[in-house]
Amino acid sequence: MSSSFLSFWRSSVLSRQLARLSVFLLISASLASARDLAVVSNKANNIKAITVPDLVKICKGESNRWPDGKPVTLIMRSPTSPGMRMVLEKIYGMSEKDVAELIVAANHGRANHPAILVVAADNDVINQVASLPGAIGIVDVYSINSSVEILKLGGKSPLEPGYLLHGN
Repeated sequence: MSSSFLSFWRSSVLSRQLARLSVFLLISASLASARDLAVVSNKANNIKAITVPDLVKICKGESNRWPDGKPVTLIMRSPTSPGMRMVLEKIYGMSEKDVAELIVAANHGRANHPAILVVAADNDVINQVASLPGAIGIVDVYSINSSVEILKLGGKSPLEPGYLLHGN
């Protein structure tokens, strides 16, 4: 075999391997960002479900009390985190920057009991929701533990067909 043929063959094999790797990485990235999220509640809240319009009001800081009088606090990860993209699109209908500004405005004048708390990770959301009466949070379904209640959203449970915060 000639050396030019071997060079061509090696570069062809290398090109195919790089193409396969690129496709694999693209698929992995899209699957990683397509998370199933759930709305969770402090166990003392005595609620089992929430409507989408009510969740939107809470997420925008427009509802500050539950029907029983307890103050409402939403616990969430940063709007800039990749896992929150779906929440920005389906709940807020706003950009990351607009949601960040909304959070500041919603918390203005509520130093003792903020409307929205932003934390670093899902386990922080769970811990804050579990420790703060009146709190709800939005987390990856695989982060949930027994310290919080899972709420139905719009009559559907997480992972159920038609659930609003389903990642795919």
